[in-house]
Amino acid sequence: MIRTLLFSTLYPNSVRPSHGIFVETRLRHLLTSGQVETRVIAPVPWFPFQHNIFGDYAHYAAVPRQEVRNGIHIDHPRYLLLPKIGMNSAPYTLARTGLAAAKRLIASGYDFDLIDAHYFYPDGVAATMIGKALNKPVVITARGTDINLIPQYPKPRQMIINAARDCAAVITVSASLKDAIVGVGGTAEKITVLRNGVDLDLFKPEDRTQARAKFGITRFALASVGNLIPTKGHQLVIEALASLPDVELLIAGRGPHEQAFRDLATRLGVADRVRFLGVLTQPELRWLYSAVDALVLASEREGWPNVLLEAMACGTPVLASNVGGVPEIVASAEAGVIMDTCTASGIARGVKALQAQLQNRAVTRTFAKKFSWNETSQGQIRIFSDTLKRLQHA
Repeated sequence: MIRTLLFSTLYPNSVRPSHGIFVETRLRHLLTSGQVETRVIAPVPWFPFQHNIFGDYAHYAAVPRQEVRNGIHIDHPRYLLLPKIGMNSAPYTLARTGLAAAKRLIASGYDFDLIDAHYFYPDGVAATMIGKALNKPVVITARGTDINLIPQYPKPRQMIINAARDCAAVITVSASLKDAIVGVGGTAEKITVLRNGVDLDLFKPEDRTQARAKFGITRFALASVGNLIPTKGHQLVIEALASLPDVELLIAGRGPHEQAFRDLATRLGVADRVRFLGVLTQPELRWLYSAVDALVLASEREGWPNVLLEAMACGTPVLASNVGGVPEIVASAEAGVIMDTCTASGIARGVKALQAQLQNRAVTRTFAKKFSWNETSQGQIRIFSDTLKRLQHA
């Protein structure tokens, strides 16, 4: 039995149950193998007040210090994250907090074999510091923005390079992320691509008539799912509606730009065809995917966007921007269409192309079945085992 410590700030909690849910999902599927035991340290930024006027910071304060989710024990120690200026210091404060929590875990009787870190910066960087202090090997999973965006800043870039050198192995969720890590100085031989899978039991087609009635859909409908921030491209989908008079849009997510997106829909005269649904649970998303005719992902950057696989598993074709691992997912017409340009006009053209060649939804579901979690879980176990064997023979 391999004992791991999963270390990441991207992990769900009782206050924010959807935060980093893709990390928890991969872990849950790994644990079904029966070959791995784990504990989780998922630090949250320190904040003293829980009043709603403080927004996300109040949510941090409300997170319990310890909890159990899906049978997994989780610690949520606090670390200092200074607003707007904490990027360079975050790995150090995170490492200090994480090291203390890891020592308490060992003292309680759980002496883990290795650290399974998710997100390269600051989490992976902090994990290598913890690993050095405890003489434990570290495996880091890169997921997207941590490699596609953060290395543009000089100090974080150098710390990412150092962590890639110091860790035992690197996992990326797409081939494009592997190339990006090599591009900043990582060693290709140390990197393994293990794509995310999709839970085919959770994401499956619901009765379409019931699903459409549930959301009050009466015409061709699109869904756009993700944080309400400009990089997710919701505004582009709203703009595209001006060229798609018989199409409506349902947006699932929350974020600081919701009012700006509402105002945009009003200015363009499409507000009556745009609905904001807020944050939906995964079962609720399954009903949404089953209700709409297509999912649109207009992100300007992505690693391995799980929403595409979720929609496809529900039989819903996708229209996506050509970024990150998208071409590895939308690899045939059965899956959907990749935009020729990530613009409002590119989205409009893509929607019309989908309308002209809509696949049988059962065919799209069958395509999604290729993305099971088994291969990913076995790949993790192989990497963990090889890492520990190398240490034994060192």
